[in-house]
Amino acid sequence: MSTNWLRQNFFFSLGCLLPLATTACSEVKSTSPATIAANLSPSQIAVSNTTQLHVAKYKGGWDLNLKLAGLDYFPYQTQFTEFTGGNLMVQSMNAGAIDLASASEIPPIFAIESKASVKIIATLKGPTIGQVVLVPKNSTAKTIADLKGKKVGYVKATTSHYFLIKMLEKVGLTMKDINAIPLSIPDGLSAFRKGQLDAWATYGYSIPQAEKEGARVLESAKDILSGNFVIIASPNAIADPEKKIALAQPVEDIADFLCRLQKSQTWRESNLKQWSKNYATTIDVDEGIVYQDAKQGQQQRRQELLPVSDAAIAFGQKVANTFFQAGVITRKVDVKQLWDSSFNEDIAKCQ
Repeated sequence: MSTNWLRQNFFFSLGCLLPLATTACSEVKSTSPATIAANLSPSQIAVSNTTQLHVAKYKGGWDLNLKLAGLDYFPYQTQFTEFTGGNLMVQSMNAGAIDLASASEIPPIFAIESKASVKIIATLKGPTIGQVVLVPKNSTAKTIADLKGKKVGYVKATTSHYFLIKMLEKVGLTMKDINAIPLSIPDGLSAFRKGQLDAWATYGYSIPQAEKEGARVLESAKDILSGNFVIIASPNAIADPEKKIALAQPVEDIADFLCRLQKSQTWRESNLKQWSKNYATTIDVDEGIVYQDAKQGQQQRRQELLPVSDAAIAFGQKVANTFFQAGVITRKVDVKQLWDSSFNEDIAKCQ
């Protein structure tokens, strides 16, 4: 969630479980629409005043980045609602309450099984640091193979679930060879601190918190993960003609929002200290930890918004196949049906 895009915008998802999870989400203050230009026609003003883009966000996510970059004055009404996990955003989108959201590659895969109505319209490419398997300070484990028969915590249906499967696979083991315990991030941190876990597959600021108390990294997932995090949209929102009007001339609200995201990321990359200070205050984490993590992530890979690509689809299929082979999902799925390239040209034009 800091420079690590996972931490920063997606994986402050402390309750990121399967799509059946019932973790509550809370509504946050809306961003006010921009002042309507005086020369608009009555019909344009009416649409601008009544049409809302409903956007899901994480704590300290898109709304904060847009505000800090001075890009939060929209030519259409924008309602932000806070969630704790991408799976919950998928549920809300399927219910018709959310137009736009962000997640790792994984929640949309589970959306196929649950027949949820979501589309992936862009990729947010970012760093993959801050995705690790931790062991306690007194652990004698030297490799993942040493976890056979041990109690290992992980967050179900997230990147930690995926990279744990892949790490075990490399040493000839499966999830059945360990005592795999699905836990939310807070519950995992609590269990790890109490000595109830022999290892913990986790992400985000739980890592430096645990390391302060003597934990060490057994293995990093930075070379396992793609760094592809996705923007998902409701098919109804994509097709809604009223979401294509903004200020003096017709534009697609979603396309405009995507460009603003890209610009806010560019601003953040050049203003890491200012961003870190504000983000640390928002999520109540030490500013030094946030900034250090941001710098490390930037050194690995700068974040950028990318159009739908064959490469991103292919890696998503690889993830889906892994979950199927591990028995996590009940049938083999074709992820290509999730992707919608309608906004590729708009993304390419963003300056």
